[in-house]
Amino acid sequence: MTARSFERDDHVSLPVDHHRGDAITSGADDVVVEEPLEVRHGDRSLLVTMRTPGHDFDLVRGLLFTEGLVDGGADVTAVGWCRDVPEEAVGNVVTVALREGVTLDEERTVRVGLVSSGCGVCGKTTLEAVAVTAPLIDDSVSIARDVLVSLPDQLRRHQAVFARTGGLHAAALFDRTGKLLALREDVGRHNAVDKVIGEALRFGRVPLHGTLLMVSGRAGFEIVQKARRAQIPIVCSVSAPSSLAVDLARTGGQTLVGFLRGDDFNVYTGAARIVTG
Repeated sequence: MTARSFERDDHVSLPVDHHRGDAITSGADDVVVEEPLEVRHGDRSLLVTMRTPGHDFDLVRGLLFTEGLVDGGADVTAVGWCRDVPEEAVGNVVTVALREGVTLDEERTVRVGLVSSGCGVCGKTTLEAVAVTAPLIDDSVSIARDVLVSLPDQLRRHQAVFARTGGLHAAALFDRTGKLLALREDVGRHNAVDKVIGEALRFGRVPLHGTLLMVSGRAGFEIVQKARRAQIPIVCSVSAPSSLAVDLARTGGQTLVGFLRGDDFNVYTGAARIVTG
């Protein structure tokens, strides 16, 4: 990062010893960056999340919305870098401006607190703190089986930073034909989802009816919750869901697909949206 530049690297090259059988060689390895991002409103610090730098403003918009701190994209009128910070914090502190009359839920901002990169639920006091109120999803969109099984390969092909580091997750938004609408990478699954949703908020595309969210790694409660908040009817993962994620998808009217690998997958809820014939 150059002096006073606000662009931080998403990966770094670090020295490493390669062990291949009995042979040891010294070299370098590209490693994904994980750094804190602090979100401020006025002179108040709202939260800190660990993330991979990149698309940070969309991450902030998505996070504030999916955590229920704001009601929609129009509530956030601006996101910018904090300039009055120590040199080492440049590019890691953002400030948000809210539409006149919009106030943040005091109790929820306190409960959200520090969000880790590994799990959007970690560090929160109770499940009630993350049970963001969202309408049930009444969306008749369907997706053909052949389209569904093509999505993991699309996800991997577009993971540029993963190709260099092998150390971070991705979230992608598709339409029912399998057209890629957006893809973001991050060390945290939920951050990648917030970046995708944050971009949609910025362009006024939420609610995201008729779309499908595909994530690498497991489909935990926080992933399904964020998708439901944005009204995404279908959530797919290359790995396993949690029981709470299944419960939330079922009660919210979402289709939840897990272990989507090759030609195989499990449908846990909302099977009617998957067209197999």
